Amino acid sequence: MITDKHLYEVDLEWKEGRIGILRSEVLDEEIEVATPPEFPGGVEGIWSPEHLFVSSVSSCFMTTFTAIAEYSKLEYEELTVKASGVMSRVDGKFAMSEIILRPKLIISNETQKDKALRILQKAEEACLITRSIKTKVELEPTIAIAALN
Repeated sequence: MITDKHLYEVDLEWKEGRIGILRSEVLDEEIEVATPPEFPGGVEGIWSPEHLFVSSVSSCFMTTFTAIAEYSKLEYEELTVKASGVMSRVDGKFAMSEIILRPKLIISNETQKDKALRILQKAEEACLITRSIKTKVELEPTIAIAALN
């Protein structure tokens, strides 16, 4: 059932130094998070808030695309999304100024290429996370035709 409000709760527990553990009562997995290594006291090899921010846009794009593609009856073989977040100084303070999404969609029917591109663009526009942030999101899609065996 779709309602006008949804609640997503996350608990964070400080572990040590600049490291914490994210969890939710409704999820099985925990995520270790830390200050990224580009900043003082940062830790390598652990997800950072910056990675999670970019991931939220990327994963929202993917889930929005799959929903629109299903509704539009677009058949596809594969979808991968490379995402890059640009952290830069904005008005003298660091902010995530841009996220570039590079989805690669593989379809089997070349006649569906225009439809596939429209759905990729629509997914970027309809993504709830993208609509909730002030960061500029750029879409650089690639559509390929699956090789016939």
